[in-house]
Amino acid sequence: MKIDAAVARLAALAQASRLSVFRLLVEKGPDGMPAGEIAERLGIAPSALSFHLKELSNAGLLKSRQEGRFIYYAPDFKAMNALLGYLSDHCCAGSGTPAGKAKVCCD
Repeated sequence: MKIDAAVARLAALAQASRLSVFRLLVEKGPDGMPAGEIAERLGIAPSALSFHLKELSNAGLLKSRQEGRFIYYAPDFKAMNALLGYLSDHCCAGSGTPAGKAKVCCD
C-alpha cells in the first residue's frame, strides 16, 4: 500500500460517525446492511449518513451493491487488512517495536 492510500483511509476513519459506521459494518460482516438500517441503528440522519458512506467508499473501505430498491454497504476486508498491515509494517517495523525505540505500539 502506498502512503497516500493509507492517509486517505485513515482520514476517512478519523471522524466519529464514520468510524461508528465502519465498526458496525465490520461487526455485521461481508453481507453488510442497507443504508436505512445503518442510519436507524446509529441514529444518523439519512443525508448525513449518505455523506459518510461516500467518504468511506471513496477511501476504498466500503463496497456497495444494489438489491431491489436497497443499497447494501459492507466493509472491504481486503482494504482494511491492507491498512492494518501497512500500519504494522511501518509503525512497528513488523516486530512490535519501532526501530531503535522502546515498545510503544502493536501489542
